[in-house]
Amino acid sequence: MRKKAFKAESKRLLDLMINSIYTHKEIFLREIISNASDAIDKLSYLSLTDDKVGMSRADFEIRLTADKETRLLTVSDNGIGMSAEELENNLGIIASSGTLQFRKETEDKDTDADVIGQFGVGFYSAFMVADKITVITKKYGEEEAHRWESSGADGYTIEPCEKEKVGTDIIMHIKADGEGEENEYSRYLEQYTLSSLVKKYSDYIRFPIRMMMSQSKRKEGSPDDKPEYEDVWEDKTLNSMKPLWQRKKSEVTQEEYNKFYQDTFGDYTDPLSVITVSAEGAVTYKALLFIPAKPSLKYYSEDYESGLQLYSSGVMIMDKCADLLPDCFNFVRGVVESPDLNLNISRELLQHDRQLKIISGNLEKKIKGDLERMLRDEREKYETFYKSFGRQLKYSLVNGYGAKKEQLQDLLLFYSSTEKKLVTLKEYVERMPQEQKFIYYASGDKVETIDHLPQTELLKDHKMEILYFTDRADEFVAEALHAYEEKPLRSAVDGDLELSDEPKAEECESDKETFAFIKETLGNRVDEVKASAKLKTHPVCLSSGEGMTFEMEKYFMAVQPEMQMKAKRILELNVTHPAFIKLGALRLTDPETAKKYVEILFNQAQMIAGLPVEDPSGYTDLLCSLWQ
Repeated sequence: MRKKAFKAESKRLLDLMINSIYTHKEIFLREIISNASDAIDKLSYLSLTDDKVGMSRADFEIRLTADKETRLLTVSDNGIGMSAEELENNLGIIASSGTLQFRKETEDKDTDADVIGQFGVGFYSAFMVADKITVITKKYGEEEAHRWESSGADGYTIEPCEKEKVGTDIIMHIKADGEGEENEYSRYLEQYTLSSLVKKYSDYIRFPIRMMMSQSKRKEGSPDDKPEYEDVWEDKTLNSMKPLWQRKKSEVTQEEYNKFYQDTFGDYTDPLSVITVSAEGAVTYKALLFIPAKPSLKYYSEDYESGLQLYSSGVMIMDKCADLLPDCFNFVRGVVESPDLNLNISRELLQHDRQLKIISGNLEKKIKGDLERMLRDEREKYETFYKSFGRQLKYSLVNGYGAKKEQLQDLLLFYSSTEKKLVTLKEYVERMPQEQKFIYYASGDKVETIDHLPQTELLKDHKMEILYFTDRADEFVAEALHAYEEKPLRSAVDGDLELSDEPKAEECESDKETFAFIKETLGNRVDEVKASAKLKTHPVCLSSGEGMTFEMEKYFMAVQPEMQMKAKRILELNVTHPAFIKLGALRLTDPETAKKYVEILFNQAQMIAGLPVEDPSGYTDLLCSLWQ
């Protein structure tokens, strides 16, 4: 028996395939099982036209056998098998694929055969965990069986052998353990590891994957007080075969969807909504998506990875395919299966193509439509969702500089001063009086704080609705939106309210002199001092004018304190308030005491704006000094 060299490639090429193409060693089992499934598919397809096959779909299976003593792991199938020539062509030439050839032969025929082995390198992934591989195979329609054997790049042998039934056995001699967890090869002989890998990668292969498994069971007749146990071997089917997303929605209960979601994605709560998609046309695919009730522990951290599980022909290709989800909906979990995607050589990554973009675009529309339905028909459930993921919608709108405005603006909720609950922008606009020009909003740490802002008094007197922004992202959202249905968003705190009967802030010569005194006292701590048209019963407030607001400043100070980004400080005063009148008089009779009043008013304005008082202890001493 003469050893043959691999026809096309050198040891370097094989090393590349073994060590570089695949990210994880455990992928080898997925590849070998996928090849076995392909072989069964071919014989199953042949049985449609050849009565001599003598096998029905129920007869086909893939079987795993692990022997710890000999360190042999065997994957057997009763598929079509290979002839000596096919062994030579498929296993003697690296990157040759019999499955790809089968696809070419059947692509113009009316068949539902669906196989995924396209590149001919999956078989060699077994060398990541095995130092020797033996293939014993018998081709359907042939009497003679053949053995292919190789220990890697040094070559292979092919010789006749005995095999009773049609099919293929892949016998892998598992490597000895090395240092480090990644080199603990013995785990691939453990029944728990093998069954877990089948569940993870091959659960939806269409044919049963079986293995004899040992279970500890109580001996019959053993006493209750001292029960005895024994190991019993049972033949187990490791895969479920038919995925939930391949079944009609009418055939699946909500309990089944909930259990699948919790088991698959490790969530202990039921999803808020289930979205099923079955599409045929330019791209054929099925999807099963879930909108969670709560974010995962890592969701708002840098470690969070978004994406949907991607399957092709029942085999999981990627655990988290981020390209299938827009960032604004990255909280969605689920599964997509399609036979139309172009996979790269390792089947672990997608080649970016038109099909992928079509699926992603369609799923985005489906998710948005479901959220709109929930908002319309199940308001309480939507508010639960919004509490968990509303911030993500806002961040996505802001980060896209308004590019997602049309997509997201109708999904946003804000607390209403008049409705005393969360409302949409659409609901706000529908209630606006005809003469109202703007959508008014005010920002603060919480609803109660905003409700007592001095600047909101005038709007409340006019019975105008104000949206309360309690999230630091909200003002950035207002900047990105700019307007809704041609109604500009206007801050109740900064700038003019532009009410039809808004009083004008008139300054007399004496007021101007008092303003100059205040500016001189505070120096560069304020950019401007002026009379306010918004204040009614309160003496003072701070505004920031156009551009950066105080809420934006707080945000940047929290996330990027080194940037020292600050909003303008415009001190607005109610010239009719007794405190301002008293200050004007003291300026002339007791300038030193007047300066104390200026400091007090400025610190009060800072507190009202939610800004920190620079010297709380000094402010307290200042107040106490006025009692002396």
